[in-house]
Amino acid sequence: MFSNESINLEILKERAYNLRWATHEEGIIPLTAADPDFPCAPEISEAIQKYARDRYFSYSPVEGIPKFREAVARFYNNKRQVAVQPKHVLAVNSAAYGLYAVCKTFLSMGNEAIVFNPCDFLFAHSVRAANATVVPFSIPLNPNENLDINALKSLINKQTKLICICNPINPTGRVLNSYELKQIGEIAVAHNIIILSDEIWSDIVFEPFQYKSIASINEAIKNQTIIVTGYSKSYGLAGLRVGSVIAPNEALFTKILNESEHNSTVNGCNVLAQVAVISALNECDYWLTSFVEHLSKMRNLCVNELNLIKGIHCNAPQGCYLAFPNISETGLNESQVHQLLLEKAKVAVVPGLSKWFGERAEGHIRLSFATSEKILTEALQRIQFTFNEL
Repeated sequence: MFSNESINLEILKERAYNLRWATHEEGIIPLTAADPDFPCAPEISEAIQKYARDRYFSYSPVEGIPKFREAVARFYNNKRQVAVQPKHVLAVNSAAYGLYAVCKTFLSMGNEAIVFNPCDFLFAHSVRAANATVVPFSIPLNPNENLDINALKSLINKQTKLICICNPINPTGRVLNSYELKQIGEIAVAHNIIILSDEIWSDIVFEPFQYKSIASINEAIKNQTIIVTGYSKSYGLAGLRVGSVIAPNEALFTKILNESEHNSTVNGCNVLAQVAVISALNECDYWLTSFVEHLSKMRNLCVNELNLIKGIHCNAPQGCYLAFPNISETGLNESQVHQLLLEKAKVAVVPGLSKWFGERAEGHIRLSFATSEKILTEALQRIQFTFNEL
């Protein structure tokens, strides 16, 4: 399922935008946006076709199709040990919108939200869109180091309304452990702060590490936690724009629903995207298991080959299909390395710029390894050759 023959480059060059194949000139290998090169599981495509054959595309409930909400709740009950009721699941048009909707609900002018640094820019963007202030929480760049919980405590004040966590962390690949999650949760409970838990990467975790949702720690922490997740990373559904927001109770769910503008039909999640997720969660465990097995091999290949290059050091990510090597000892900054690889190696990577990941990402680049062994090997060989020529 995940061989080079599974990838249709001609289709990717027509459809894969957002810094990927369709946005680069011929010959460039994009290891950029976190979007797999592989097609989705066949059951997902078949489910969409089956639904479309009836030729009815009626409005769905603003909260989401009942079977969608049931599938998400069942997944969290069975796979994450989080007691979720279907009525507290909201279908949204992407995890990105889910982050925005939660920030809009719980933040306003004068409020503060704690955001990991480095971390994906969507957290900071959503906080600022709610006219609140981003408070960066510096996290270790080495995924084998623990969070400084005392440093987190020092950031709390009366204006703190959200603690935003990304687990696993994009771009470092760190998977938060139970102790860290419990400490974060207890801080939130003690100060009555909402936890915004982005769990879009939670399926992509490599042995021996295991994923644990912060909402599964205990009931008190669960009651402070809003979960946002999506299906683009696990199942290759980025273009369908679909995600879930999961609230712990009716009161918080109603607040989010009212702020989401779903009731006005200004926003909402399209029906076919929800049909795809129902199939993914109910029928495609086998596909996801094989995908993670493939990604584990690609992780090892990527990390080993990058560490052979003088001046580059890359820790093995515990989760996410992203490598985040430190390139500072090459004598070049992240923008220079990005440009060098694009022009000389014909490989596109994401520079560790503050606008993408926060200030602590500087001196790093990010590479996605969600592709075939053949394509990844070719890209890594080009990178090695380019640095050897310097």
